[in-house]
Amino acid sequence: MQGQAPAKAASGPVFKADPPRFADPARRQKLGSAFGDIDRLMQEFTKREHIPGAAWGIVIDGELAHLGTTGLRDVVARQPVGPDTVFRIASMTKSVTAMAVLKLRDEGRLSLDDAAETFVPELKGLTYPTTDSPRLTVRHLLSHAGGFPEDNPWGDQQLSATDEAFTAMMRGGIPFSNPPGVAYEYSNYAFAILGRIVTRASGMPYNAYVAAHILKPLGMSSTTLEPREVAPARLAHGYRWEDEQWKEEPQLPDGAFGAMGGMLTSIRDLSRYVAAYLEAWPPRDGEETAPISRASLREMQQVWRPRAAVVTRNAATGAVDLNTGGYGYGLGITQTCDFGHVVAHSGGLPGFGSLMRWLPEYGVGIIAFGNRTYTGWGGVANEAIELLRKTGGLQARIIQPSPALTSAKNDVSALIDRWDDGVADRIAAVNLFLDRSKDRRRAEIERLRAQVGGCRAQDAFSFVENPLRGEWLLACERGQLRASITLAPTMPPTVQYLDVRAVPAGGEAPRQTCR
Repeated sequence: MQGQAPAKAASGPVFKADPPRFADPARRQKLGSAFGDIDRLMQEFTKREHIPGAAWGIVIDGELAHLGTTGLRDVVARQPVGPDTVFRIASMTKSVTAMAVLKLRDEGRLSLDDAAETFVPELKGLTYPTTDSPRLTVRHLLSHAGGFPEDNPWGDQQLSATDEAFTAMMRGGIPFSNPPGVAYEYSNYAFAILGRIVTRASGMPYNAYVAAHILKPLGMSSTTLEPREVAPARLAHGYRWEDEQWKEEPQLPDGAFGAMGGMLTSIRDLSRYVAAYLEAWPPRDGEETAPISRASLREMQQVWRPRAAVVTRNAATGAVDLNTGGYGYGLGITQTCDFGHVVAHSGGLPGFGSLMRWLPEYGVGIIAFGNRTYTGWGGVANEAIELLRKTGGLQARIIQPSPALTSAKNDVSALIDRWDDGVADRIAAVNLFLDRSKDRRRAEIERLRAQVGGCRAQDAFSFVENPLRGEWLLACERGQLRASITLAPTMPPTVQYLDVRAVPAGGEAPRQTCR
């Protein structure tokens, strides 16, 4: 039942590539130039949306680079939100629960494909919707694929349920909207069950296990599941806006559903948590410092249950965006026209609304809390990210070519300049001249060279998709050529795909986005 042990990194100069890296040494300074505009944006948003108080932060390269606050944590006492004010973060708790489950998986105490009833025998009596339904698994629960009906309105009010009441609920049965494993449907109930699984698999109460094995190692000393444990001078009170006034919502105590949405934390603490996910990228050698391995953190940030793509209009730019993705383990994953990989989760309970969102390839995240019921941070977070983009500092890491790819680039460039059968045979994978004969490839390249004249390859690749695939330009006497190669899964890696073509006189169109 143990998770996989980390693989040994490849050795030797022929294959191993350096991790992707940021190219702009002024990146942090550029991003920081947007912080004042982001503060004004957030202040305008909270005033417009009748949010009593709010706090937000920008995380860059594993550090809280900026923290902002506005308004009141306690309306009656007129107490302001401070940098260490603690807010309830609701469903953002789910990723903490998922991290605890993966830690237990990695320690060999459970498998994600174990039947949930192995740890929660109350589920053995479930009546499944079809005779061919699979038994509910831990993985189903983690990825909202359990088949339970979406339950946000109901789930919010179950937070303080007792363990006895929760046991009685499960023994009474759970209706299914789908068989397990066939559809995404958001379920607070599923994550409450995962909390029970953490308790049973670890031999410790859920809240004690999370405190000892997740929060403490991350230095999250202000984070708790119980509002009564927060110093009154630091606790944000929750409100709803109704009848042109703020009305206070009661703070629900921790209970059996806490694993789905009970956590309270500060911006400083949550920044450490988000930093752990950002620090899992890129994959690399080196020391592990998070509560679970970088590999397991990256596993949480991958789609395990797809959901339907949606088309939206970006409030910041007016552009139409395609958003596709799904749910990882306790985290939502999307791919947009602007960013290839966005990880996020929001949280909403009576009195509170929160958001955390980060861009793994960019090393940047944004977090925000508000103390108004279901504060919706999505649109203003988009605007904040657009402000960061406008600085020019929001650029993805540059993928580095492996030495094998660089060597192949040099050999192919030499072939383009002067064909040599010996070089061609040495670098070709077994398929290359079977897919198109050596004579034909040679003739095609010689025709191109006759068209454009002598050529010299640029030193750098123009595009590297991964350490074994890339393309580059050759400056020629009468134009340019573009060469593309993909290396084969052999040692040493050899060229399995080769394409050389002339660049149009006006240059090539930029790589297409979905806009």
